Amino acid sequence: MYPHTPLYKVKRPRRSPSRLSKGNHSLMPLRMPVYDPTPGDDVTQRRALSSAMLGLRGVALARGLRARASAWLRDSSCSALGLAHTASAPHAGDWRSPASPQPHGRPLSLSAAAVVSSAPRPLQPYLRLMRLDKPIGTWLLYLPCTWSIGLAAEQGCFPDWYMLSLFGAGAILMRGAGCTINDMWDCDYDKKVTRTANRPIAAGDISIFQSFVFLGGQLTLALGILLCLNYYSIALGAASLLLVITYPLMKRITYWPQLALGLTFNWGTLLGWSAIKGSCDPSVCLPLYFSGVMWTLIYDTIYAHQDKRDDALIGLKSTALRFQENTKQWLSGFSVAMMGALSLVGLNSDQTAPYYAALATVGAHLAHQIYTLDIHKPEDCWDKFTSNRTIGIIIFLGIVFGNLWKEKKIDETKTNKDSKIEN
Repeated sequence: MYPHTPLYKVKRPRRSPSRLSKGNHSLMPLRMPVYDPTPGDDVTQRRALSSAMLGLRGVALARGLRARASAWLRDSSCSALGLAHTASAPHAGDWRSPASPQPHGRPLSLSAAAVVSSAPRPLQPYLRLMRLDKPIGTWLLYLPCTWSIGLAAEQGCFPDWYMLSLFGAGAILMRGAGCTINDMWDCDYDKKVTRTANRPIAAGDISIFQSFVFLGGQLTLALGILLCLNYYSIALGAASLLLVITYPLMKRITYWPQLALGLTFNWGTLLGWSAIKGSCDPSVCLPLYFSGVMWTLIYDTIYAHQDKRDDALIGLKSTALRFQENTKQWLSGFSVAMMGALSLVGLNSDQTAPYYAALATVGAHLAHQIYTLDIHKPEDCWDKFTSNRTIGIIIFLGIVFGNLWKEKKIDETKTNKDSKIEN
């Protein structure tokens, strides 16, 4: 088009509303502005016309895209509804019923495993190496310490809470150190056992060197706790380090590694008494230590039945493989020895009725545990193993209330003497 060519009105024929309503509304025509040519204003009008045509094309394109988007959304919503319907349908083996409400967000849990899972990711392998996600071992190490601390308390008094806290922290650290040493020794074996293949060292999450450095840190902290005790207890606690280092090797040498574990895990029965009294009383500490060793033979034999097939294949030994189908008879013998030693402890420490009531409860618990044990079901072995925490707590409560009962007994004796004097 030449610069001075005049522009004329562009008129579009109008369509009737009835024809427009039959077609797609996105094709409804737009009226373009009409410009009258004015002499000397050709360039301005030409630019205005070009702008109007571009605007018309843009609006038409936008409406077309909007139409396509609407169609796509309709198709997507139908697909989403179909997927939702499929997902809501019950599947075979799904333990949730269709009517059960779905949880909103991650449920809050205060379990040890949940705490470890919520820790920073680089720290999690070290916490799992300490078995902080499975605190039952810490309980079984700590509870014998509480027995001796409770027995060493003054008549009519509660146990020393400072010592209970100190030994609690020490139990966490020493149990973690023992697990670290165990995994360092057994990393090649752990890879071959289904239950232990995901342990940090076996899985390659932590190297042997990193484990060694971490072990040094745990032992340093444990030494700091030990130095808070008297000199006798420091020497006694240091003597247990040899057992801590060597007991993981016993499963390669003897069918009685559980005995070595019992000698290690129950060292706190000696250490707790000496931390309060300044030395050990053999009449109380030795029977208490023996009862703890028998207790460990009970629960760790049950624990070993979980891995007996893998242990037999890779050449490791345990009391579970030694006893086999005679396990219940051996466990019954250990239980009788444990209860006899605890009764002797009560006699030598002048215990009262609550203590012996607790022993009766423990005896019933052990009898039920052994009678209902199924050594061929790993999940039942695990349940029976963890239930031993209840046994340790019952004994501790029996010691505490038995000691408090002594004050009442003394008060009654004084009252009877005063009444006799008055008469």
